[in-house]
Amino acid sequence: MVRRNWSAAALAGVLAVSTLAGCGGSDGGDGGSGGNDDGKITLGFSQVGAESGWRTANTKSIQESAAKAGIDLQFSDAQGKQENQITAIRNFITQKVDVIAFSPVVTSGWDAVLQEAKDAGIPVILTDRAVDSQDKSLYKSFIGSDFIVEGQKAGDWLVKEYEGKNEPVNIVELQGTTGSAPALDRQKGFQEKIAGNPNFKIVKSQTGDFKRADGKTVMETFLQSTPDIDVLYAHNDDMGLGAIEAIEAAGKKPGTDIKIITVDAVKDGMTALSQGKINFIVECSPLLGPQLMDLVKKADAGEEIPARVLTEETTFTQEQAKEALPTRQY
Repeated sequence: MVRRNWSAAALAGVLAVSTLAGCGGSDGGDGGSGGNDDGKITLGFSQVGAESGWRTANTKSIQESAAKAGIDLQFSDAQGKQENQITAIRNFITQKVDVIAFSPVVTSGWDAVLQEAKDAGIPVILTDRAVDSQDKSLYKSFIGSDFIVEGQKAGDWLVKEYEGKNEPVNIVELQGTTGSAPALDRQKGFQEKIAGNPNFKIVKSQTGDFKRADGKTVMETFLQSTPDIDVLYAHNDDMGLGAIEAIEAAGKKPGTDIKIITVDAVKDGMTALSQGKINFIVECSPLLGPQLMDLVKKADAGEEIPARVLTEETTFTQEQAKEALPTRQY
């Protein structure tokens, strides 16, 4: 474990911060106190929340991987609120953890707390989601998917599906959490790919906050205001699954009357794909734990680590989902 040079000014600025429990966090680690002297690395990790099956699988991967690697994990659930996440990070600084990692709720507003971590000599690793900080020295690495590429893959499938056809295609979009990196980038990548076809028109686009219940509610409003919908593009499986409930309640057949594209490839989504209720899924793997722990060890040892670490992912059609489901881990 590398000895840190703690900045008195940085620490003084966070002494008044409340405990993790006070900010609604939950301890998913092994109960360590952080900054211990037993030779173990202490990792402070702030999770977005538990808004989807993907996020639950991501949390499990991180917790299990930390235990396997012998890393003392201090875990905080931000419950979808940036202020909770900032409070948790400041607590990690006060506890003198060795490394901080977090999956940012939104892209903006992190420079101040990241500077505090830097001043305290604590390396920070971003997981799953990026931040828009211009100062790249505020964090050591970002591990996760390329969300723009995910949107492009979704758009590529749609372009190919309607190749040679000239009828108008009305698309509705269920966006992820407003201001989050996956929502912004999945929208951008998708729009880039369909922009060349004048028949494609996004007639409605609204956030479903990555939640199944919200996906259902928003899709209900889409169906009421726009009866002629050809395609649904949902930024994650959970919103797509909620939308399926609304489509079926409206007397329409998901996957046939309305083609559905989603992102994630969690087991529930893959099951719906295998049944033909979803037409195409772009994978976004939540199993980042092993790669993250490897980066944490290197960062703690003061080693150079890549500024960007991509996860390997694929796409799924109905037949491919049937083949993959029996051994799907999440």
